[in-house]
Amino acid sequence: MSQGKKLLLACMYAIVIIGAALILKYWVLPPSDPAPSSSRDAAATANESKVADASSKDSQDSFDNLVKRYGDIPLIDAHNHSASNRSYDWKIDHMWDKYRVDRVVLFGNVSEPSAIQTDQYAWEAYQQYPERFVPFFSGIDLHDPASLDMVKEKLEQGYFSLGELAAASTYSPVLANVAWKTEHPMDGIFPQLYELCAAYNAPLLLHIDPPNGMVITKLEEALKAYPDTTIIFAHANAYNSPENIRMLLEKYPNLYADFFAGFTAFNPESVNKLVDFVPVIKDFPDRFLLSTDSGFGLAAEEQAIEAMYQMMDALQDRELATKIASGNMERLIRSQKATATQITAIQKLDRDRGQQRDVSKLTKEEAGNILIEEGTQHQ
Repeated sequence: MSQGKKLLLACMYAIVIIGAALILKYWVLPPSDPAPSSSRDAAATANESKVADASSKDSQDSFDNLVKRYGDIPLIDAHNHSASNRSYDWKIDHMWDKYRVDRVVLFGNVSEPSAIQTDQYAWEAYQQYPERFVPFFSGIDLHDPASLDMVKEKLEQGYFSLGELAAASTYSPVLANVAWKTEHPMDGIFPQLYELCAAYNAPLLLHIDPPNGMVITKLEEALKAYPDTTIIFAHANAYNSPENIRMLLEKYPNLYADFFAGFTAFNPESVNKLVDFVPVIKDFPDRFLLSTDSGFGLAAEEQAIEAMYQMMDALQDRELATKIASGNMERLIRSQKATATQITAIQKLDRDRGQQRDVSKLTKEEAGNILIEEGTQHQ
């Protein structure tokens, strides 16, 4: 055999041996964890893992501590859509009790036909848990004057307010194309709604986006033309500045700001921090309402609740925290007098039982509680 052939054969043997070794290592023996490129990389990876774990734990500890610190302050979520999927039963046990959310302003879908059904769900939740829920309604065709009769009927029935209503929406992925939205807060039947709500002392919760330009000009027109009507600017801090909110509150005493703290605290599109709003809240302590908007745009609704507690903490003033957490909304609820429909139902109940009570000073909330307790509230 020639020298060249011997060399070629040796090379072939070597290739076979190396191949067998590789097969043994990677296909037969169990693989080991790949080593990091350096001990420094390994330390960095371990440290990042510890930081991530600690950060998550610290965040939860912080939330828990805030609940312990401020949980004795009554808390009302002033804007919640949980009637949309009837999730309120589950949330009582698994979220609201856990984080001490005492009451919830409840409604469902917004300014579209499906809202008629979710309004009914909100009413049913109120019938079942009157101490927990404050029912609003939104199933209103804002272009149809015939809707005014239905609005009056629901206010008489015992709903506490209108909202959320899509008074203007250009950019909202949910409301920009709903069937019953208006172009601005003076469009459609809004002027008549303002007059009707003033008669019942019932506020209107309005969605308005963007928070600038023509639609805000029209909001100002409404606030000026109907000074006896209370308008709540839904999630007023979303894509908006403290300065813009201050300007509106300074000019119009009938305007309230629904403050969606979760947007400012956790939505990456927010350019503000919670502390940025502290000065304007302190200057207008009676006109801010804390809310979650059901955690819209956040990882979870719990984040929105956490942000409400963070806002209370940022104020460093328990009296002020109590006002924005519940006091201001309670005042809006309890300033509504019992309706003629409620009083008639209570008087009939008294006649049937041979008794008579003074109904002249009853609030809508008190009348509703009486009728629910007696099982005679309108369904």
